[in-house]
Parts: sequence; C-alpha cells; structure tokens
Amino acid sequence: MDTTQSRSTGGPERIAFVQSEWHGAIVDRCRDAFLHELGGLGVRADRVDLFRVPGAFEIPLHAQRLATSGRYAAVVGAGLVVDGGIYRHEFVAGAVLDGLMRVQLDTGVPVLSAVLTPHHFHDSVEHTGFFGEHLELKGAEAARACARTVSALALLPEPAVA
Repeated sequence: MDTTQSRSTGGPERIAFVQSEWHGAIVDRCRDAFLHELGGLGVRADRVDLFRVPGAFEIPLHAQRLATSGRYAAVVGAGLVVDGGIYRHEFVAGAVLDGLMRVQLDTGVPVLSAVLTPHHFHDSVEHTGFFGEHLELKGAEAARACARTVSALALLPEPAVA
C-alpha cells in the first residue's frame, strides 16, 4: 500500500489509529506492532496519526469523526475489553464492534478492529504477558488487513453520488 500518494483515487493518504487507554501498556504493544508491520509494507510511520481515548467504548465515535473528516484512507481501533465484574463486558465489546462496522458502512472508509475481549483476564504477570503478545499479533494482522483493504478499495469504482 502506498500511502504517500493515492494516485488511483486522489483520495486521502493517511491512516488513523485509535486506541483505548484502559490497559494502555498492553494496547501499546498492539500499536507498536501495527506500526512496525506497516513499515515493513512500505508505509512510513509519519503517515499514521495516533489517537488515544479513555476506553474502548469511546473508539467508535472517534473513528466516525476521523472517517468523516476526509483525511484518512482507513481507521483502526485497538483496545482490550475485560470483565470487570460489574457489567457484562460482552455488551461493551459488542457495542464497540457494531459501532465500528456502522462507521465503516456509513462512511465508506475502512474501519478495522483490534479490539479484543478475553474470557478471563486477571491483572497478573502471566495474563499481561499472554494478552500483550496476542495484541502484538493482532496489531500486525490489522496492519496487513489495512494495507490490503485500502489497496483493494482503490481498484473499485467510486460509489455513485445520490
């Protein structure tokens, strides 16, 4: 994916990465892996704008604002939604993923998710390490998916204006 110049569509050439601050050290590993993998795909890190939001629930609104700005070829959301014992974390995770899909379909801008919901997470060395490694894998996967999606969409005809 060449984001330095979007020749085929004349469209935006930047990527937005929105991450939650909740369990920030773990989610940072996803971001770092995303940037590293994109670099290997030829996308310079200065073409990616990084944003932080308090929690995963705030990612879809931020993604919507970024997608509708016209500045971004894609938006990526990253977070870790854990069972805090107070509410059903599946509700939060579902709302986040539904929101991201809605943004993607409403704006026509690809919105990718690296928002994970482990069944059992305890703030321990073992779990922090395990889920940190898993988010690194997801960050690299998100980078590859982002590059492939943006490239594939550039080959498609523009949507008809109503």
